[in-house]
Amino acid sequence: MARLFVTGGHGMVGSNLRAHPGIAAWQVLAPARAELDLCDAVALRDWLARHRPDAVVHAAGVVGGIQANMAEPLRYLAENARIGLNLITACREIGVPVLLNLSSSCVYPRDLHRDLAEEQILTGPLEPSNEGYALAKIMAMRLVDHACRENPALQWRTLIPCNLYGPFDTFDPGRSHLLPAIIHKIHRARIEGRDRVEIWGDGQARREFMHAGDLADAILRALADPSAVPAVMNVGPGVDHAIEDYYRIVAGVVGWQGRFVHDLGKPVGMRRKLLSVARQAAWGWAPRIGLAEGIAATYAWYLEQQP
Repeated sequence: MARLFVTGGHGMVGSNLRAHPGIAAWQVLAPARAELDLCDAVALRDWLARHRPDAVVHAAGVVGGIQANMAEPLRYLAENARIGLNLITACREIGVPVLLNLSSSCVYPRDLHRDLAEEQILTGPLEPSNEGYALAKIMAMRLVDHACRENPALQWRTLIPCNLYGPFDTFDPGRSHLLPAIIHKIHRARIEGRDRVEIWGDGQARREFMHAGDLADAILRALADPSAVPAVMNVGPGVDHAIEDYYRIVAGVVGWQGRFVHDLGKPVGMRRKLLSVARQAAWGWAPRIGLAEGIAATYAWYLEQQP
């Protein structure tokens, strides 16, 4: 059975990938950070030389929402850059034939707003609130690209998913992304009997979200035939919603009936960030989990984790 090394195998993406029925085709290697620190270049290279995986999915990274990125910009740039550099150069040294590098939609210029096509990367300034993370992801993408130029036999690809949510996500308000933060906030409002929930900004900024189980499905399809995958490809539904819409959908799922108030002094990041999915459509794949269905399943998982 072919061996698959999943970095970040215990994070949201890695956990959803390992939970997907299609993963049974692989022998999965997913060491936790205590077993393998990706920031340790020597340890990582030695580990790869011992285990010789047939394919790698690079899903590891230091991740967080706007608050976390703004509070620790140096960490988000330095640690993510180090992880990407260590992993990709070690895979090249060892000769890993298949690598799927997972990037982020924050690599796109801040002023494009919609129809963000893969060829537009590095054509304009980045969103300042997560620039460090974006630069690290761009560097990893370019490392993959340069490795393939030097060795065209490598089946290395970069997937750029839109914003993700789902089981195994982080719901801590200090570190979470938008949708898990909304779920936690509205759940607490219901439990505590509060009739108001605050939204940062006017709620009209738009975001595109995909359930992490759908990304797992795309990853497994790409692993089955990496030669058919474009060198760089967006992955998402190609549809976005206003932030206030997400609050309303979550409120309906949670069963909270209060009202929303807006803090117009808080940062909201890019006003819109909608990926073009033309390459994905040509590849013949699309997400299947609807937004309300996915949020309900995520909320059920969240409730299971409560003490």
